[in-house]
Amino acid sequence: MSDSRETVSSKDTEEVIMEATFRALSKHGYTDLRMRDIGEEMDLTRQVIHYHFDGKYDLLSSFLEYVIDQYEGSVEVDADDDPRSELDARIDQCLFGPEFEEFSHWERMKVYHELYTHAQNDGDHREIFNEHYDRVRGSIIEVVEDGIETGEFEPVDAERMGQLITDVIHAARGRRMALGHEDAPAEARKAIDQFVLDSLYADD
Repeated sequence: MSDSRETVSSKDTEEVIMEATFRALSKHGYTDLRMRDIGEEMDLTRQVIHYHFDGKYDLLSSFLEYVIDQYEGSVEVDADDDPRSELDARIDQCLFGPEFEEFSHWERMKVYHELYTHAQNDGDHREIFNEHYDRVRGSIIEVVEDGIETGEFEPVDAERMGQLITDVIHAARGRRMALGHEDAPAEARKAIDQFVLDSLYADD
């Protein structure tokens, strides 16, 4: 029983640290971030951070995986949903994101994209982003393949279709984050519907 309580406590503490890292990164940015800044964003002592993580790089690597886990785990798809409904849900989740109690989806994406920018010079973080990209693309490909198999979708190249949709999503998010074009996700959704999905849905 004691071991179970310690494990739960450890998980709770790490989540507190992760959310404090969100707040600190939002204020100070990646380059200027210090462990002290993260400590100032939580009620726990800074020593707790050093107990769980071997320095700033280790913490940020875990933080990156935490952000991605939140993002990937937030899509809600019912087991009984048809491929079309599931595809719509996955596209909307990627473009508009889930709701959070603290920090909006786009505030979290701002931090995500800052880490994404620095990943070009960091092999380990680049690998994490690559794996995330592959999982997002793979989930879309899988839905397209399911729809083709059930006859709901036209027999298209599922790999190419998944690649196209994923790249449009990433471009729209990047345009919103880098250029401040707040309508980019909604416009991307309309374009996907008109120029991609309309040709995918059979008998429409």
